[in-house]
Amino acid sequence: MRTGSVSLLGTRIDVLSWEQTLGRIVRWAQEKQSRMVCLCNVHVVVSARQDDALAQALQYADMSTPDGAPIAWLMRKIGWPEQQRISGPDLMWHLMAEAERSQLSVFLLGSTEATLARLTQRLQKAFPGVQIAGTLSPPFRRLSASENTHLVEIINSSGARLLFVGLGCPKQEIWMAAQRDRVQAVMLGVGAAFDYHAGVLPRAPQSWQRLGLEWLYRLRHEPVRLAKRYLITNSLFLLALPGELWRRTRG
Repeated sequence: MRTGSVSLLGTRIDVLSWEQTLGRIVRWAQEKQSRMVCLCNVHVVVSARQDDALAQALQYADMSTPDGAPIAWLMRKIGWPEQQRISGPDLMWHLMAEAERSQLSVFLLGSTEATLARLTQRLQKAFPGVQIAGTLSPPFRRLSASENTHLVEIINSSGARLLFVGLGCPKQEIWMAAQRDRVQAVMLGVGAAFDYHAGVLPRAPQSWQRLGLEWLYRLRHEPVRLAKRYLITNSLFLLALPGELWRRTRG
């Protein structure tokens, strides 16, 4: 598949196949590189147009994948017909298999202690050969400079090569950008993947995912938390979509 990148509503998204995505991340991890991978759905892309801190953080990303089905659809529409959706939960699962195969240790950062315990148990059952170097549920408040330094020291001393960050958008993207070249691992902001793989939240069936309706399935299960987000970001995305397509055809 031909690689490259495209700017969608101001956010750079990489054009990559699943094989290329996994291969690049595994190589970075094996070479002990400090890298940042962002998973960009409609919420991320639209929020970046309104949040300068998030937009700036995304500029530091070494890889930005089309996490949302609408983002992948738009990429196919404007000239990248082979582009697939590369979502956070799926990427995390595939990378766990790669970590087991390549003996790359992983670290889980985010969510609650209870969720991390369930997640660790399920991952170890699915991937018995994988080494989980550590897990940590940081306070939901903003960390002090000394607390953050200590957190980075814990991650680095664990020897983890893959760091899955489940702090939610925009917190995880901003945190990863600030740790670029400090955390000696590939950092991946995987959002709700912890909850899905821990069995805390049900994930949409494949039929819903193929239709690009995973957001609606999530809304049914978390209406209080997600109603405002989806009402605003989805509406803004639909409003911006004609202009984006027109600009592409004019270009």
